Amino acid sequence: MSAIGVNVAIIQDQKVLLTLRNDFHVWCLPGGSTEDGETIAEAAARETREETGLEVRLLRLVGLYSRPGWLTGALHIASFTGEVTGGTLQPQASEVLEMRYFGRDELPEALLLGHRQRVLDALDGVCGAVWLQDGEWSYPPEMTRADLYERMAQSGLPPEEFYRRYVGKPGPRGNLLEVSGLKP
Repeated sequence: MSAIGVNVAIIQDQKVLLTLRNDFHVWCLPGGSTEDGETIAEAAARETREETGLEVRLLRLVGLYSRPGWLTGALHIASFTGEVTGGTLQPQASEVLEMRYFGRDELPEALLLGHRQRVLDALDGVCGAVWLQDGEWSYPPEMTRADLYERMAQSGLPPEEFYRRYVGKPGPRGNLLEVSGLKP
């Protein structure tokens, strides 16, 4: 079964806000999964508010990023840019260890699989790109997130090392641009 996710790039002074995930200790754009009964745009605003404490107005769809053969069968992510309209920077304790703005040349090495391309597209002003972001998923499709966390705990590895070795590995196709995005 496919899943739909969202990300929001909040850009200020040519720097993008990233969050350090509590589970794998890797950086990513604020975001998450859609919930029943909500639109993709509603999910993007909600996830950003929950994870960062910031209210946002979505400005543009940066692109659609697909990862076939991932955990649930396929993962499709809509990535937006957004501007802050309210709230205060407050990390969601259960999911976010830290938040920080990064410039293009300051992006951390430890980024969630596929997020580097999404950040660069957002910073470059891309609108409507469609990417295949191939990732290697070597676990059975019925494996849950809780099962994955249990394997991580049993591995004895630091979270970022477990992620790098077993979860965040690019697939053989890497990033493939399927539809070119436009720059405004």
